[in-house]
Amino acid sequence: MAPDNEAVHDEACPLLLHSHAESQTPPQASPTPLPVGQLAALCTVRLVDPIAFTQLFPYVNDFMSDLHLTDDPSRIGFYSGMVESTFAVSQLCSIYLWAKLSDKIGRKPVILTGTVGTAMTTLGFGLSKSLTGLLFARGFAGLFSGNIAVIHSVVGEITDSTNQARAIPIYALMWQIGSVIGPLIGGTFSHAASKYPDLLGYAIFEKYPYFFPCLVSAIIAFVGVLLGFAFLEETLPSKCRRNTEKKFSSLGSSGPSFDDGSPMLEHRSMSLKEVLAYPAISALVTSGFSLSFLATSFDVVFVLFCYSAVQSGGLAFPASKIGWSLAISGGISSALQMFFMPYLLRTFDCAKMYVFSMGVWPFAYFCLPFLNLMARWGSTEGEELDANVATILWVGIAIVLGLSRIGILAFSTSMILVKEHSPNPSALSQSNGIVQFAMCFARAFAPFLVSSLFAISIDNNLLSGYLWVVVMICLSTFISIDCRRILLHGKKTIS
Repeated sequence: MAPDNEAVHDEACPLLLHSHAESQTPPQASPTPLPVGQLAALCTVRLVDPIAFTQLFPYVNDFMSDLHLTDDPSRIGFYSGMVESTFAVSQLCSIYLWAKLSDKIGRKPVILTGTVGTAMTTLGFGLSKSLTGLLFARGFAGLFSGNIAVIHSVVGEITDSTNQARAIPIYALMWQIGSVIGPLIGGTFSHAASKYPDLLGYAIFEKYPYFFPCLVSAIIAFVGVLLGFAFLEETLPSKCRRNTEKKFSSLGSSGPSFDDGSPMLEHRSMSLKEVLAYPAISALVTSGFSLSFLATSFDVVFVLFCYSAVQSGGLAFPASKIGWSLAISGGISSALQMFFMPYLLRTFDCAKMYVFSMGVWPFAYFCLPFLNLMARWGSTEGEELDANVATILWVGIAIVLGLSRIGILAFSTSMILVKEHSPNPSALSQSNGIVQFAMCFARAFAPFLVSSLFAISIDNNLLSGYLWVVVMICLSTFISIDCRRILLHGKKTIS
């Protein structure tokens, strides 16, 4: 009997152990399919904002010069910075108003209303003939663009932890694509009547030389409105829940529930103080503020740097070349988002990627003066660059812009980190709103501050006109060290 019992024991043990092992292994959750239609509509609407925002960059300095606000060319940056800052200040004031309104009437009407408003104010900008008109148009554009936090919330509401790493890079790519299209529109179509007299030699484009790029941008915005109206679905949880209840009521069912019969879990909303009490969220708020300040400052100072004379420390580029430079920047960023970002998110820790991207900013600012040295080396008396030097200069521009676009990747990883560290699903929209508020707050004064610093450095020849470079290198180095605080907080994916 003993051998028989032993044989039975030998056969039974592996079966029992295997069964126990299976019971202890948690089931692997398969990735949730991406809501392609929703994401496509959302990305189309998202494309409108960067086009409307960046299309004025190539010609804004010429616009200020045409208004005859000052006889000193170095002071042009002061007024262009004021125009750019007005947009961010207005956006800052409207973020929470749009978010609160979207909680009452829904996400879709808020997004579409903001997009229509962006289109109309862009047209108003192109038709302005005074600084007051420009500030008025950009101010209202910022108010309508305050729905950005609502758009971010919708991205979080249509994705989960299994597919957000694929959805967010696609969504973030829209800003980069818009950053390519916008400067090309502005640089190519400003002074359209004189550039293309046979096609666009109309009186309105002669009277308003910067209206046509605004018109093209507005048309794209209206297309976005139509696509959003047709394909964008409502994601406000309360409205979705009511629609689901109506659907099940019509079918004679009591509605969705868990397998054990318990009702769907709902998390209570949290106050601003409670959300900020989470160390990871507070760290993302402060580093998001710093990231937005560095990125906005770079974009603004790069345009001023390109526009300024070579002897003043710049490159003396016309609007068309500035437009191509910004288009190269957007192209590099698009390539990074499309071809590298998905692999990086699958391979490396998101927090470490965020810290690495932030650490690139000091090098981006450090390399800028070397572009001016190249221009000085290859310039003739008429400030025409030698062909070989021009080639080297454009390669250098591509390298500098490439470094800055690596730093821009921190925006994408920030969205994922906010999703991972949000206290609960009900606090996700508020967490996004707080971070976006901090970023917009930095955008509100960064253009004015950095353009003033640039003008002061050149006017007073401080550190040979490069004081602004030293200040930005020191500031970005401190920020890159401080943002490492995010590594102290472990990953927490909301459920």
